[in-house]
Amino acid sequence: MTTAVGLPPAVLSARTLLVPALHRWTARLGGHLSTTCGYQLGLCTADGTPTGTVGGKLIRPVFTLLCAAATGTDPAGVVPAAVAVELLHNASLVHDDIMDGDRERRHRPTLWARFGVPAAILAGDALIALAFEALATSAPVADVAHLATTLRLLARGQEDDLRFERLARVGVAESTGMIVGKTGVLLGAACRLGVTRADWQPRFDAFGTHLGVAFQLADDLLGIWGDPAVTGKPAGADLRAHKQSAPVVAALAADVPAARELARLYAAPLSEADVARASALVEEAGGRAATEAEAARRLDLAWSHLEDLDLDPTAHTHLRALTASVVDRDH
Repeated sequence: MTTAVGLPPAVLSARTLLVPALHRWTARLGGHLSTTCGYQLGLCTADGTPTGTVGGKLIRPVFTLLCAAATGTDPAGVVPAAVAVELLHNASLVHDDIMDGDRERRHRPTLWARFGVPAAILAGDALIALAFEALATSAPVADVAHLATTLRLLARGQEDDLRFERLARVGVAESTGMIVGKTGVLLGAACRLGVTRADWQPRFDAFGTHLGVAFQLADDLLGIWGDPAVTGKPAGADLRAHKQSAPVVAALAADVPAARELARLYAAPLSEADVARASALVEEAGGRAATEAEAARRLDLAWSHLEDLDLDPTAHTHLRALTASVVDRDH
């Protein structure tokens, strides 16, 4: 179930905990860094005026809170972990936007496009520092170490993503490994850090990791077929950038004429007409259907890790609704 504005109720209720906490942590930076980091998070405008809300869907920190509730822990007790996850996520977005040259995110200029590359790099670094500082206020050393491991795997996943753009062909297994690193491990960490029972943490980590892969697959579908008015990104942006996204990788792996034509198109810069043609070819070669099927499979795999646990019924229901919204979404 989603609300009229398209967000699951659990997301809306979590904002009452997360938004004030994010304000407090970015305020610690002081000066212009508070503004640039606040702008990235959607907490303020470019001139520092508070927006009264936050940008993005807060999916990852909401999973932290819901996993806490599902396992019998008061969500308020894991707010520092949820904040850490959201700060680290936004740091990765800041740096990704610079590397990808993206000028728009969440229907407004990206941080580097608005404030310049040096300021954006510094803001990304500051968000990483804040993430570890926030987590260390309440979490055991093992959790802080796990977040460090997550950051290392995120970096490796992003490096693979950039490297794949220079390759004519990427294998499906390689692509999946990149997605696990770029997106899966952070959602895995988000779920894990909401759980205080050490023996359950690996299971929630696996749950979140599979779910993160499903989330990225849905994002890859939106990167080709999403509505720019809803996603905030130009139509066909991933194709225009020659990204080896999951639908493209699956399409190129098919032994059909559409795949071979797509390979020829991807070997050169794409005009607007080429982008539209490439989109049609990816679908014709089966890339869209294969990606949708894998996203559904990953969702099933995610739940298989929790199916025999005694979870709080209400939190479990909210968790089910949120996981469904991760795959079936338009932005």
